[in-house]
Order: sequence, then structure tokens, then C-alpha cells
Amino acid sequence: MTVKLICLDADDTLWHNMRHFNATEEALVAMLRPFADADVTRERLVECETRNLALYGYGAKGFTLSMVETAVELAGDHLSTSLVADILAAGRTLLAHPVELFDDVQATLEALSHVGRLVLVTKGDLLHQESKLAASGLGDLFGGIEIVSDKTADTFTRIFARYGVAPQEAVMAGDSLRSDIHPALSAGAWAAYIPQEGAWSHEMAAVPEDHPRFTLLERLADLPGWIRSLP
Repeated sequence: MTVKLICLDADDTLWHNMRHFNATEEALVAMLRPFADADVTRERLVECETRNLALYGYGAKGFTLSMVETAVELAGDHLSTSLVADILAAGRTLLAHPVELFDDVQATLEALSHVGRLVLVTKGDLLHQESKLAASGLGDLFGGIEIVSDKTADTFTRIFARYGVAPQEAVMAGDSLRSDIHPALSAGAWAAYIPQEGAWSHEMAAVPEDHPRFTLLERLADLPGWIRSLP
């Protein structure tokens, strides 16, 4: 078997992402401390995010709207225009955070480019994801960019067909069991899970430890060797 297509997640696979969301969440907790305990604010925010995914999709803009909604629910009539302005400012900061690559990412992508065609498969706001990719300096290493509203088995099936490969000739690598690993395996591809600290609870799922096309890697730099070892 020859791997011809290597699909890679972006956020928290190539560059840091959740650390910025988590910092913004802590800023919201501090702003709403007069109205709710920290655990209540965090719980309500998760509820708002989950409820709003179908409307706003994934990304910093939807997260910002969910922060405002959380503030409305917890502060009620005491919500001031200045507090809303502070929340929106926190959202703008999140959208403008610098792109911080993980160690050895560029060298790893260059090595992977000699193994198969690289395709970035990421979900989130189109403009924000495009700007992060441009800031990363990694764009020229990819033979394709797929920014999708969600990642499902059908998503991967369409991507494999678009690039002219059979599922068993494709690999997906990322930090999300829910979005990267399970859908790719269901579509018939290989999948490499590279966990990161501070992952969003929405992306959690069971680890498919006994699946024959699954592996758990400590870091992205281990991906080229694993792909070369495939039967």
C-alpha cells in the first residue's frame, strides 16, 4: 500500500490555538465575576457554544457571540454597554492573536511532502483560517486547502474523491478524536491522533485503540516515520 494523500488539521496540530481560546474564556470569567462563580460561567459558556454551533459554526466569531450571550444570561438587566464592549474587545484580540507554530512543524511538513500530497483540512471561519495560514508561512507546502464547516465521514469521502485517491491511500492527522480521527476512520482512511493539552471538551471522544488503521503519536514529527511503516 502506498499513501498518496496526507490530510492535516491546522489548529492545535500545526499551531497553538486553544491556549488563546482558554485565555479569552478566563477573561470572560473575570468580567462576569460580579454576576456568577467561575464554574457557573464556564458551564454556561459551554452550553451556549454547543447550542450555537449549528447557527454560528466553529471559530472565534461564533465564540465571541456565545460569550456575549453568556453575559446576557448571567448579568441580565445589569449588563452594561461597557461590559459588552469589553467582551467584543476580547473577541477581537482572539481573532488577532499571533500564529505560534509547534516545534519542528515546517521541517516535518517538508519531510511529509516527499511521502505524499499534503492537504490542509480545517474547520472554522474562512477568513480567520485563511489569515492564520498566510501568517504561518506554511501555505506553499500544501497541495490543497480545505476549510470546511465540519468534519464528517462524508467530508473526508468527498475530499478523497476530489484528490483522486482511495480511502486506504489517505491519512488524516490531528488533535481531535471527534473531528479528525473518527470521521477519517469511518471514511476508510488511516488516522493519527496527536493530542494536545487544553483541548475543547466538545472535541473529546473515545480513543479507538484497537482499530487497525489508528495510531497515537506523541508529536507531529513522528508522523513521517509512522506513514513509512504502514504495510
